[in-house]
Amino acid sequence: MYDPTMRVLTVLEMLQTYERVTGAQLAERLEVHPRTAQRYVARLQDLGVPVTATRGVGGAYFLRPGFRLPPMMFTDEEALALLLGLRALRDLGLSAFAPATEGAGVKLRRVLPAALAKRVQQVQETLNFDLPWMVEASAARVIELASAVYQNRVVELSYSAKGGTDTRREVEPHGVMRDDGRWYLLGHCRLRGAQRCFRIDRMGSVETLEETFQPPADLDARAALRAAIASAPFTWMVRVWVQLPPEAVKAGLPLVRPVLEAVKGGTLVECGIEDLESFAAQLLGLGCQMRVQAPPEMNTAFERLAARALEAVRQSFSPLSP
Repeated sequence: MYDPTMRVLTVLEMLQTYERVTGAQLAERLEVHPRTAQRYVARLQDLGVPVTATRGVGGAYFLRPGFRLPPMMFTDEEALALLLGLRALRDLGLSAFAPATEGAGVKLRRVLPAALAKRVQQVQETLNFDLPWMVEASAARVIELASAVYQNRVVELSYSAKGGTDTRREVEPHGVMRDDGRWYLLGHCRLRGAQRCFRIDRMGSVETLEETFQPPADLDARAALRAAIASAPFTWMVRVWVQLPPEAVKAGLPLVRPVLEAVKGGTLVECGIEDLESFAAQLLGLGCQMRVQAPPEMNTAFERLAARALEAVRQSFSPLSP
């Protein structure tokens, strides 16, 4: 009546439907001998499903309390989407999730048909997730803050600002987001009396209070966060004209968030940065003509890069010391 895979799924369905299932009940439902039913139970246990058995008179099978998992019947696209999602999770700066994503991926691959499992493996081995950089954040903290956002509860946190000043804040959290390689909390800071964004990696202790608040109506948290990042103070404000269209400049400068304006057959690039030389190297990577408008120190950064490049060329023709 059933093929082996359907019998295993039927056992799982019965265990989730009833608190206790006897071997005789499984055998009757599957139309097999009780010993054969035991083998299907063992197969579930091999797949990581916590099936427990009691022996003797009144013995039965049951699932560990709290465990619920529907039968996994995925299309090719669904299975690939799940495994690629697990892979991408490892690249979001939440290293604490790495063991969990690996374990979940192993369990999922166990129940895939052989042909589909092979296709998924081929895709995973050939795809390259090219995330240029990120700052690690505590997964537990991201989860706690997201929960506070959902429950509209005030959080109290210690925060180390850019200059190294430590402060204690009460914040009405509006959103938790990852942007520009970092994890941020957006919210109303009671200390400053205004909306602020906080880097989660700069937080010390965090405590969710019992106090609740009313969030602002129609808040676009993503847009507010990007506006806050753009308005944050930087060490340098740079203005450079480059001989490329804005679309090409945006694609060629993935590590910054510039303001781009089409000007005189090229693009005027304006952005705040912390390190002139690293940005100068990015601009050189565009491979086009450019003119620096501000600050003058930007030209000095280009000169230092040029000097290092010339030195590298000279050293290339020198024999290595023994």
